[in-house]
Amino acid sequence: MPSLSDATGSRVLFGGDYNPEQWPEETWLDDVRLMKDAGVTSVTVGVFSWARIEPRPGERDFGWLDRVMDLMHRHGIGVVLATPTASPPAWMGSRHPETLPRAEDGSVVWYGSRQHFCPSSPVYRSYAAAITQDLAARYGDHPALLMWHINNEYCTFCWCDETARHFRRWLRHRYTTIEALNEAWGTAFWSQRYDAWEEVIPPRKAQYLRNPACTLDFRRFTSDVLLECCTAERDIVVASARRTPVTTNFMPFWIGQDAWTWAEEEDVVSVDVYPDPTDPLAGQYGAMIQDMTRSQARGPWMVMEQAAGAVNFRPVNVPKPRGLGRLWSLQAVARGADAVCHFQWRQSRQGAEKFHSAMVSHAGEHGRTYQEIKRIGADLARLGERVAGAPVPAEVAILHDWNSWWADEQEGRPSAEVHYPTVVRAWHRALWEAGLTTDFAHPAHDLGRYSLVVVPRLYLLGDAAVDNLVAYVRGGGTLVCGFQSGAADEDDRIRPGGMDERLRDLFGIRLVHEWWPLPEGEELVCDGDRSFRGRLWAEELETSTAETVATYRSGEVEGLPALLRNGRAWYFSTLPDPAALRALLTEVAHGAGVRPVLEGRPAGLEAVRRGDLLFLLNHAPGPLTVTVPGRHRELLTDSPVEGVVHLERHGVAVLA
Repeated sequence: MPSLSDATGSRVLFGGDYNPEQWPEETWLDDVRLMKDAGVTSVTVGVFSWARIEPRPGERDFGWLDRVMDLMHRHGIGVVLATPTASPPAWMGSRHPETLPRAEDGSVVWYGSRQHFCPSSPVYRSYAAAITQDLAARYGDHPALLMWHINNEYCTFCWCDETARHFRRWLRHRYTTIEALNEAWGTAFWSQRYDAWEEVIPPRKAQYLRNPACTLDFRRFTSDVLLECCTAERDIVVASARRTPVTTNFMPFWIGQDAWTWAEEEDVVSVDVYPDPTDPLAGQYGAMIQDMTRSQARGPWMVMEQAAGAVNFRPVNVPKPRGLGRLWSLQAVARGADAVCHFQWRQSRQGAEKFHSAMVSHAGEHGRTYQEIKRIGADLARLGERVAGAPVPAEVAILHDWNSWWADEQEGRPSAEVHYPTVVRAWHRALWEAGLTTDFAHPAHDLGRYSLVVVPRLYLLGDAAVDNLVAYVRGGGTLVCGFQSGAADEDDRIRPGGMDERLRDLFGIRLVHEWWPLPEGEELVCDGDRSFRGRLWAEELETSTAETVATYRSGEVEGLPALLRNGRAWYFSTLPDPAALRALLTEVAHGAGVRPVLEGRPAGLEAVRRGDLLFLLNHAPGPLTVTVPGRHRELLTDSPVEGVVHLERHGVAVLA
């Protein structure tokens, strides 16, 4: 299979989405001049150009795209060519309203924006296949082609009748018989039993709570049906250009796609990431998305989109302070990115995203944004040969599974205050602040190479995943697990005893008597060998062989164990406050033989190894002075370093 290295050629790709159809052709030559000046090596073309390529059903207008492809090639700029199927033309919605998605209440989601298609619609799929086929036939051998980009940010949900028929086919394949479906969904509850497949519908708007097992399967189905659309287009382009890698861009940590499954179908894993510049922990959020994407890719990956400045989708959209875009771009490289791209190249003057920043802003080439883009391009050119393809070592894995997230979002759950992404981010933050580089892993993956595995919260765990965790600890690994993990099986059936019996044995727990979710803002005092405040959740546990490391000292669970240890297996029945969680995980990591990349770091300093290079990234509000033992060469300035590195605000150093 082709890979990202087939497109990068021992460099770090740099560029962004280019939408020349929005501009008169006399602008294109100016674009190329500025691209060359900024060190741009690749542009993504055609993402939203379906109406331009196919202005009427069956017609094709490739002349403008021919000229763009040829222009890029003449100037040595590669093209990531997108299939334009994320936004069907208005004529499709008008002539074929059956291609439009329906909301949970049956209302039509109209055209006039983007992603307005039902992924189960055979009409949509037919048109999408036809235009993809023609693009592949025309440009599969074009010398400018670096990579294929399928669709864009797959994120469409639909509850229409066509989707219902498709859902029933998917369910028959999964369960074979209606009796097996009834068993898996627990339809004896509320007289929901199905006698025939035709009676089954998606979890549409209902009078009260919907069947959570049905909702869980619909989440699984939606991820799979979108993947069907993606792989259908992928197979078409691969047939015309077998050595050209293929990608589709993920949205960061998004609920709608099981990215573990999707990544297995991609040559290149790419992501769009937009941290909030006003978030004091935006650097940690970016690191989490980067770690997750690198883990899905199992190696180098691609930033498909990031903002050069302000975005337009938050209540208040502020630009990035000077140097922040550079910091986050080099952070992505430090954590495994071999391509750093933006949305978009030139800021749109019209349309819904005219206030969304671009590499060339409304201020033009003399504006601050473009000048900073030039600096990033120069940095990536200096680093490319030293980092491209290099691994990012990690001895710690965070377990994450979309199935558990989907089940965790059900209606009628113990606490609406518990949000799966918030809990995962809290645990990643603790490890990031401790200076420990982490991978993400699926609970059924081979975990043997990790010294420490942490489970922030996996409410749903199948039998294979449970057995994998038990085997990991018995094999000498250290496991730390968060609250309510292993409470349900893969059908969202609650395990007897409040937790899978194998896990209870592993953690030394006899019984989970009650879950005690905490109201918003309430904290419980916990002390013992460790003292901290617990948030979000508590549990009424009865232990067997576990050692109680901390005890609840307030609330209804006063006097009961809060934090347990049973050999190399730890169990947290609450979420410790951030400082305590960091301290606890640091202690456990040290006991497992895991140390930070750089000891004695000042607060706000991120240190990451990639290959033989050490990246130092300043996320503090001001300058930092960092002690670095030994002699080094700083690659961005090509200057010697001995003992100490001085970093400006948002500064970066790369030491060899």
